[in-house]
Amino acid sequence: MTPWDRATLALSLLAIDRQRLGGMVVRARVSPVRNAFMAAVSSLPIPCVRLHPHMNAQVLDGDIDLSATLKGNALVLQRGLLDRDPSLFILPMAERADQYLSARLSQSLDGGIGHTFIALDEGADDDEKLPANLSDRAAFWISLDGLALSDFGSVELPADMETLSKAARRITIPKGIPEQLVLLAVSLGITSLRAPTFALRTAQAHAALFNRNTLEADDVTVAVDLVYSHRATRLPEMESSEPQEPQSKPQEPSQQDKDLTIPDDILLDAVKTALPPDLLEKLSSGTSKKNSAATGTGGKRTGNRRGRPLPARQGPKSTSARIDLVATLRAAIPWQTIRKRMHPEKSGPIIRHSDLRHKRYQSLSDRLLIFTVDASGSAAMARLAEAKGAVELLLAEAYARRDHVALVAFRGTQADVLLPPTRSLVQTKRRLAAIPGGGGTPLASGLAVAATLAQTAARKGLTPTLVLLTDGRANVTLDGKADRAQATLDAQKSASDIMAMGIDALVIDTTIRPERSLKKLADIMQATYVPLPRADANGVSAAVTAALAK
Repeated sequence: MTPWDRATLALSLLAIDRQRLGGMVVRARVSPVRNAFMAAVSSLPIPCVRLHPHMNAQVLDGDIDLSATLKGNALVLQRGLLDRDPSLFILPMAERADQYLSARLSQSLDGGIGHTFIALDEGADDDEKLPANLSDRAAFWISLDGLALSDFGSVELPADMETLSKAARRITIPKGIPEQLVLLAVSLGITSLRAPTFALRTAQAHAALFNRNTLEADDVTVAVDLVYSHRATRLPEMESSEPQEPQSKPQEPSQQDKDLTIPDDILLDAVKTALPPDLLEKLSSGTSKKNSAATGTGGKRTGNRRGRPLPARQGPKSTSARIDLVATLRAAIPWQTIRKRMHPEKSGPIIRHSDLRHKRYQSLSDRLLIFTVDASGSAAMARLAEAKGAVELLLAEAYARRDHVALVAFRGTQADVLLPPTRSLVQTKRRLAAIPGGGGTPLASGLAVAATLAQTAARKGLTPTLVLLTDGRANVTLDGKADRAQATLDAQKSASDIMAMGIDALVIDTTIRPERSLKKLADIMQATYVPLPRADANGVSAAVTAALAK
């Protein structure tokens, strides 16, 4: 079954039993193939509503129609987008959906109204996925990436969907199938209880599509392929089949007709066939990546001055936030009738302190990677070359990830900020062109300067992350004296200060053998420790990217 045939079959089954199958996730960027598929989706006999990943509560849930209320002197409510008859919700850029949108859409899908949804996953990377609560409520996940114009054809949906929908609910289910689906889901590492239910309903819809009254092995195999393949987190180890002794008594014909037994290896092969080759290797080796948050931005910050508008909130009287006039009027309108009766002498709207609503905004703070590089000793030039290459590699992705980069080098008796926070690749190359090396290892001074730079960046709205590249052998104290024991204590004190400030950190050990003192320093900072004996620029960049993705 080609990817296009798989996608159209999933759409046909969803059209037959859209209320019980929830929806579908379509992994595809904008292309003629996706346009052809969405044209088939729009032909479904159900109203289509297009959502936006950042819709606010007023649009989704409804609110007071302020202009109509003020004009007619009567409370007029605006209908929410989710408050409607059974509809097909199409969500483009689903990987960017807000938590509120995903929660409210999930609640509407669970309400039994008959809604269904198509989530368009347009993420550029495999880690960019839509919220788990939405993907869990979609029976199917299909991918149209990589398909050419010659790979797709016309889509013919079932003609009489209402008849097929009623027939699907009357399909006879053999006795052992539900238990087998549950056991297979557990063996594949699927924890959601919706998956076996979706698989059973998919098998019923497939049987109805082919005019069958009872589930057959082909129906269950197709259901497992469509529902389990994208949810699997591991591959079970199939037990070797040993020859069994012949039974003394043959099974009765009535029992054979009643039960349907499908070998587990057949169902497992159906799941393996639908898995991408690279994912199959990761599952087999147990190194599959979990759903992780996107690494492109820093933390979310809520304020009252700039950013993306959030729903207004009631705040204290002494707050410095700006008043949201529209939200305040919406809060005061329902009480005007009662207040007018209590104060007939007043004219115009009667506003009280409890009605005041204040503006709120949400912005994403950019992340700052502070490379703190050991430039001391005979190996300084190698380490600096690694840092140069790593900084330039990370800066090449900075525009997409919104990361800033800074460079702190420590040698001799002190540390210096060689590169202030920047996203300019040209400026970075100029600053990195000539960096001095040699001398002692003032590790404590390097950590102190990096901590100060991180504090300054945090006050400017950045989210700092410290990346320390060193061999860990501190031998210069904070005041510039050559005392290895005191230098170690000073470095540990600076590490404790970084931990107290709540600064995320990554320690890269460049020694041939892992250095215990550096591992202890990482533990004090509560940082990620990565030993890279012969790290090149690509290795450092990959280590930083992997650590930031956790």
